Formats: sequence, structure tokens, C-alpha cells
Amino acid sequence: MSNCATIVLSLLLFFCVRLFFVIFSSRRVRLAPENPRPPRTCSIAIFLGSGGHTSEALKLASALDFGRYSPRTYIVSEGDAFSAQKALALEHIKATYHVFSDDQPQYKLLTIPRARRVHQSLLSTPPDAVRSLLACMYLVSVRPLFKKGAFREPFVDLLILNGPGTCVILCAAILLNRIIGLPSPRVMYVESFARVKSLSLSGKLLYQFTDRFVVQWPDLVKPGGREIYCGCLV
Repeated sequence: MSNCATIVLSLLLFFCVRLFFVIFSSRRVRLAPENPRPPRTCSIAIFLGSGGHTSEALKLASALDFGRYSPRTYIVSEGDAFSAQKALALEHIKATYHVFSDDQPQYKLLTIPRARRVHQSLLSTPPDAVRSLLACMYLVSVRPLFKKGAFREPFVDLLILNGPGTCVILCAAILLNRIIGLPSPRVMYVESFARVKSLSLSGKLLYQFTDRFVVQWPDLVKPGGREIYCGCLV
């Protein structure tokens, strides 16, 4: 019994130390080098949270240079045909006036289970949340290990989140990746334009765990906080 307790305490201590290190690393401000390297392509994933969240996320995506931010991965929740159609429409619009340098696929759509459906009871939510977490862990942890020529590389370089709840599960999978030392993407959370005075629940939950936390209203910036205010982005 004492041996089991020792093992459990050791694992718990390791988890706490790694979690502290991960949070501390994400809070550090990384300064741009004096002689930056030439720009290269950056693979990017954008979570489309349905409805207004999808509209805001796609407006952010539409402002990007698709020649540099490539390939692009759009992550949608199960049953969210609206977000998938909107992502495809954006890609078709961009393709009409942008000539890509190679014939490789420039974007893809991935579907993950919802962590919680609208009006779903709290009692039935945990099984769906666990199913969603397992799918996200496969996406960010297992799948990249079997990608040809991409060993020890994250599934994308940058992940952009805008809410709602399922994005918390996606971020949790990346946090677990970092704790066990697997390659992980940078995570940027952009708070919804609708949040003027206070953060959303997703924002509050992810506040300490993202590499960049962007808000669109000055009243959300706290003295000494992690918020980055760049004006209205959408």
C-alpha cells in the first residue's frame, strides 16, 4: 500500500511541476530578434465554434496572407455543417485571386465530437466531454507521430481559438501534450467581439494556458494582466 501511495504521490508531484513549468513558459514574453529570419510558411489551425464564433474566426482568417499561412486546418464540431460550408466558401474566394506555389492541398477540414450540445443536461455532459477529449488527444498527440517526415513536429504551428466550450477541450489536449513533453502548437485565444466588459467562460478557463490572449475592447485589459489589446479585429 505504501509503495502504491509513493508512486501516486510521485506522479502527482511530476504533474504539478510540469503544469507549473507549462504555465510559466506560456506567460513569458518572447521578444522579436534583432535580425529576424526570412519569413517562412506557418501551418495554422482555426477552431470554428459555430454561429457568431465561426463568423468571427473566419473574419480573422480572411485577413491572413494565405501564401504564408499554409496549410490551413479548419476544425469544426460534429453536426456543424454551417461552419464547414463557410470555411469552404472562404477558401474558394481566396483561390480566385491567389496563386499557390505548389500543388499540395492548402487546407483541410477536421471534425471533432462536441463537448456539450446546446441545452444538454449537465449529467449527460461528462461522457461527451471525455469522448471529445479523446478525439482531440488523437488529433494533437497520436496522429502527428505517424505523419511521414514530421516526427517530433506539432500537428500545426499555430492554433487560433475563439470559443465556445469545445475549444476548452481542444486546449486541454494541447496542455496534456506539453505536460508529457510532446510537440505542441502555439495557442492564441481571441476573445469574442461581443465580450465588452467581462471575459467569456471559455476565456476565463483558458486565460492562464494560452501563449497569447487577445481582447477586442480596452475595458478587458487589466493592469499587469496577460491581455493584448489590438483594437477591434472583426
